[in-house]
Parts: sequence; structure tokens; C-alpha cells
Amino acid sequence: MKSGNGTYNHNLLFLAASMGMLLFGIVLISLGSILPHLRDLFKLSDLATGSLLSLLPLGILIGSLVFGPVVDRYGYKILLLVSGLLIFAGLEGIALTSNLTLLRISIVFIGLGGGAINGGVNALVADTAEGDRGARLSLLGVFFGIGALGVPSLLGILNNVLSYEKILFWIGISVWLPMILFLLISFPPPKHPQGFPIREATKLFKDPWILLTGFVLFIQSGMEGLANNWSTTFLQENKDFINQHALFSLSCLVAGMTATRLILGWALHHVRSKLVLVGSIGLSISASLILLLTESHVATYAGMAILGAGLAACFPVVMGYVTNRYKSLSGTALSMVLVLALLGNMIINYGMGSLANAYGTGIMPAILAGGIFLQLFLLLLVLKRNS
Repeated sequence: MKSGNGTYNHNLLFLAASMGMLLFGIVLISLGSILPHLRDLFKLSDLATGSLLSLLPLGILIGSLVFGPVVDRYGYKILLLVSGLLIFAGLEGIALTSNLTLLRISIVFIGLGGGAINGGVNALVADTAEGDRGARLSLLGVFFGIGALGVPSLLGILNNVLSYEKILFWIGISVWLPMILFLLISFPPPKHPQGFPIREATKLFKDPWILLTGFVLFIQSGMEGLANNWSTTFLQENKDFINQHALFSLSCLVAGMTATRLILGWALHHVRSKLVLVGSIGLSISASLILLLTESHVATYAGMAILGAGLAACFPVVMGYVTNRYKSLSGTALSMVLVLALLGNMIINYGMGSLANAYGTGIMPAILAGGIFLQLFLLLLVLKRNS
């Protein structure tokens, strides 16, 4: 396809975006995968552990905030290369340092790089998609699942052969493979190479539609955070699951989401996106009821897989709507909604902690269902205004 600065290849661009999303999956799961090891190594208290964990979402939040203006002003290549360098430096820092301050800096680095690369590759695919943007973004999300599942799998397989530090070191080295691809291929030119249009961008903050859309993703991200962070504790405390079985249920959640996004890449070419979104909310509510009512392990695993399937569609479809509506400032618009999404993850998870402290973790499925009903109401408003 021709661009203002030469040519670029759609397949290579999608490959580059997929490798970037794979890196984000690695970033998001890497800290949690080695957290027990880090606690022992640095002799961290619960308070120090919580402080350490807060650095990753903080870095991701900042990276998500800055990627849009950078992409719109300078283009994709520089963003992806700098993000890759930050992830590489962060992973190597975690693997090699014995200093707690350097460990904290490294975690912020992988968060910054991960947040920026997540937003950047989503914007890249949305900008260059031929056909339905939601379908291409769904396929892109499959690679997040591969990255997220890959790190704990590698740690489990190689743990008896290599130390955690060495495994993480070589994962960091592998970051150079996508970076070489980023360096070699051509990307679309910046939308505003002469200067970022601040006046036009500020109008986005006054647009009720994008704020509504951001709050849809605020709830969506919060519900995903509840499922990822609280489901294992919920199952252990309320369903008598042992740790191994609770962790397997989490794998069912990720597998359900990843497989559904693979199917969505086909389905969104044949089914209206509105129907897909409403259907996904129906699946999420059904899964919440299964988790609330069942005592069976098998039914719980099925419920977690259905929940993953229900949560799979919202992000790619809604981000497709955003880039369709704001084509000249797609990166900045995605920055806005992704920052709101990350805030939702942090605030809703904090709220769940407060409620669990007061009423126990057994209320998790009810909160999940209530949040999804609220999301449905907001989503109907977004669809009405969008049409």
C-alpha cells in the first residue's frame, strides 16, 4: 500500500503489531509469575510487595497516556523501537539486579514500554486494517494471550534446568527479534508531522461520545481485573479449591478469551458488531451466575472459560469504533480511552479489596454481574450515539 513516505506491507505490519502485542502479554504476566521468587530474594514484607506491584500499572498508565500523541506526531517506528528498548532494559534489570531501587526502576520501565506498545500496536492495526477493524483487533488480541500464557509455561518447564533469573534474562534477549523487525519494515507516516494539533485534540475531551466509550472500557477493564486477580482467591475461600485447581481455572479464563478472539476474527466479518457485543455480555452474565451457584470443579472451569469468552469482544470492537470515528487523531483518541480503562482496572480492584475486607470474597461474582449490567447500559448509549 502506498503512503506519503513510500510503501508498506499490510502483512508485515500485522506481524510487527502481533509481535508487539506478544511483548505486552509477557510484560503483564512476568512480574506476577516471579513475584514469590522476588519476595524471597529481597525479603519483602506484604506492604513492600504491594508497593512493588503498584509500579507496573503506574508505568502502563503513563505509557498509555503518551503513546497517542507520539504516534500522531512522530509515527509508529520510533514508538515501537523505544518501547521495545524499555521492555528489554526492564526485563534484564529484573533478571540481573540485586538492588531494590534498580528493581523498582526496571518494573516501571517494563510498564512504560508495555503500556506504550499495547496502545501503539492497537492503533497501528486499526489504522491499517483492510475490512473490519474489530476483526483485526480481535486477531491481534490472540497474541496477547500467547505471551501471557508463555511466561508461566516457560518458567514451569525450565525451572529445573535454569534459574528464574536466567530464564527472564533470555526472555529479555528475545525482545530484540521483534525490534529488528520494527527497524527493518516501513510504517505509515505520522498524521501530523508538522506539529501536534493541540486545539483539535482538546476537543476530544469535550466529546460526550468518547467519554462514554472510555467508561465502557473503564468497566470492562475492571471486570477483567476482577477475573484475573480475584478469581483464584474467590475459589479457594468459597469453593474449597486447592491452589493448583484455582490456577488451572485462571488458565481456562485466558484460554477462553484467546480462543474467542481467534474466532471473532472470522465472526466480525459475518455478524454485526452490535450483536457480538450484546452476545458477549450475555455470556459474561451467565458465567457470573455459574461461578456464584455451582460447587462443581468441572462447571467452574467451564464458567471461567465462558467468562473469558464473554470478556473477549469488548476491547477490540470498541477500539475499532474509536478509530473509525477519529481517523485523524486515532492514536490520541485511543490513549484517552485506554487511560480510562486502566484507571477502571485500578479503582475497581481497589474497591473489590475494600468490599472483600468487609463482606468476604464471596461477593465477587455479584460485583462482576452488576458491573456488566452497568456496562450494557453505557454500551447501548454509545451504540445509539455512534449510529
